[in-house]
Amino acid sequence: MHMKNDFRQKLHLEPVSGWLNDPNGLCFFKGEYHVYFQYSPDSAEGNGIKCWGHWKSPDLLHWRFTGTVLFPDTPDDRDGVYSGCGFVKEDTLYLFYTGNVKEEGDHDYITSGRGANVILVTTKDGHNMSGKRVLLRNTDYPEYCSCHVRDPKVWEENGRYRMVLGARTLDNKGCVLYYRSDDLINWEFEEELRTPNSGYMWECPDEFMLGGHRYLSISPQGLPHEKYFSQNVYSSGYLDVNKGVYTEWDKGFDFYAPQTFEAPDGRRILIGWEGIGDIPYTNPTTSLGWQHCLTIPRELSSGKNGLIMQYPVRELEKLRTDSSPIKSGETVKTELPFEFVGKTGRNFTIILEDILKLEYREDEFSLTFVSDSAGYGRDVRRAKLTECSDVRIIADTSSVEVYLNGGETVMSARMYPADTSAAFSVNGLSGTIYKLDGMEMISDE
Repeated sequence: MHMKNDFRQKLHLEPVSGWLNDPNGLCFFKGEYHVYFQYSPDSAEGNGIKCWGHWKSPDLLHWRFTGTVLFPDTPDDRDGVYSGCGFVKEDTLYLFYTGNVKEEGDHDYITSGRGANVILVTTKDGHNMSGKRVLLRNTDYPEYCSCHVRDPKVWEENGRYRMVLGARTLDNKGCVLYYRSDDLINWEFEEELRTPNSGYMWECPDEFMLGGHRYLSISPQGLPHEKYFSQNVYSSGYLDVNKGVYTEWDKGFDFYAPQTFEAPDGRRILIGWEGIGDIPYTNPTTSLGWQHCLTIPRELSSGKNGLIMQYPVRELEKLRTDSSPIKSGETVKTELPFEFVGKTGRNFTIILEDILKLEYREDEFSLTFVSDSAGYGRDVRRAKLTECSDVRIIADTSSVEVYLNGGETVMSARMYPADTSAAFSVNGLSGTIYKLDGMEMISDE
C-alpha cells in the first residue's frame, strides 16, 4: 500500500511551518539532547524574522519541539538572532549567538552598516531564557575585518575558555578569529587563522579534537567550483589544523553549516543543515508552507590520513524492522523510509525508480537525478574514489543520505518522489534492505 507523498519526513527534523536553516547550540544538557536551529516561523522562503527554534530528545529518537525560544527583540539583535553555540557549565546552559543589526542609510552591509554582536543568554531548562548580554561588538574585532563576523563556537581547553568566530576581511578573504576568556564574559582577541585561496567568508566555525587531531570545521563562501570539489554554490568542510588540508564534509546537493558536540558517552556527533542558501534548485514544500530539514545526526571517528569518517548515529539502528536480502540483478519494491547496506564489487549501479541513479565506475561515484520531477533542478554530484567497498543509504520520504567506505565519503540530497514506495534495483553488489520506523516527533506549538 503506497500513498501520495506529502514530503513530511520520518527521520529528519524539519519545521512545523516556515523556514529552517543552520543547526545551533547543539549540546547534551540535563539528560537531554538539545538542537536549536535558525528559524523563520512566518516565512517558508526565509524572509521573516530570524529566530531560534528548539528541539529536545532523551535518546535522539523521541523528539519534542518546544517552539521559538529566542526572538530578535532587543536593539542589539533586532535584525536577526543568527547562528551560535551551546556550552554546558554545571547546571547552566550558556547560549552564544550573533545579534544582527542593519543600520539605515546608504550601506553595502559588508564594509559598513551592519552590527555583528556576540550575545550571551543562559537557561536552566533549555527553553526559558535569561536576559541578553552583549559580549563583543564590531569594535572588538580586528580593524581589517568587514562587518561580517559571526557564528561563535565556545569550548573549554586547559582551564580556559576559547571562542572561534567566522569572518570576512576588508580585502575579501575568509578567516577565523580566536578569542579567549577566564569567565565566559570578558573575551580578548588571541589570533586568526586563514589559508590561501579559501574564499571570501568563513561561516560557522567549529574547532574540536578527534583521534588526536585538531580539526576546524568551516563553511567557506567563494571557493572555485570543480568537477569533484566545491560543486555547490557554497562549500562546507574541515581543516586538519596541523596539516592545513581542507576536506569537504559532504559532496551531495544539500549540506551546509554543520556543528558538532560531544555526547555523554564521549562520541563526537555532527548535525548539518540539509540545505544551502542561494541555491539554483528548489524545494516544492515551500508552497506547502515549510522548507528545509536537518541531517541525520552522525557519529564522527578518525580514519586514515587524518580523514574523518561520518556514520549515522547507532541509535538509528533501533528503528530497523523487517530486513530482506537483495542480490545483484534484483529489483524489489520498497516503502520510504528505508535503509540499504551493501558490500560492493568493482563497479555497481543502484537505481531508485524514476528518482535516483547511484553509480560507481572507473574511480568515480555519481549521484544523478533521473527525473527533474524528483530533483527540482538537482542534476548530478560526483566524488573521486579509488575504491568503493561498501555503501549505506538512508532514504527518507523526501531526502537521501549516502555513506561510502564506512562514511569516508558522504552525499546528502533532498528528493521529492511522488509516492512513498519505489522500485529499488542493484547491479554489481548485494546487500540488505531494512524497513525503518519513524522517529517520534511531537510539537508543543
